[in-house]
Amino acid sequence: MIIYKENQPIFPEQLAEVFFQSTIKRPYTDLTRLKKMIEASPLLITAWDDEKLVGVARSLTDFSYCCYLSDLAVREDYQRKGIGEELIKRTKEAIGPTCSLVLLSAPDALDYYPKVGFKKADHAFFIQRDM
Repeated sequence: MIIYKENQPIFPEQLAEVFFQSTIKRPYTDLTRLKKMIEASPLLITAWDDEKLVGVARSLTDFSYCCYLSDLAVREDYQRKGIGEELIKRTKEAIGPTCSLVLLSAPDALDYYPKVGFKKADHAFFIQRDM
């Protein structure tokens, strides 16, 4: 049985393991950077199988107008079980109906997000990070 928690403290090592096991492209070997990522996130929805962290939705938000879902990661052996969709649903509940939920999709996930309620936007811009 998967248990979901809002803003449950996690360690960088736990996040690294989920990132690595999910195959998402994140700096999972840089624990200092992961610690900063966790600390700077006002909304963190996690999925747990007993004591094992199996999924994460990490967001940056003002809880009023906009929420950026920066990371959605589920361990590969837990994928296709509705965990990602539930993490998104709980993120939406936490931010409320007046707040937009936006994300940048990995190329491999472009087909996934429309299936869980996201609309594709052709008017986004970004400046790529150096590393």
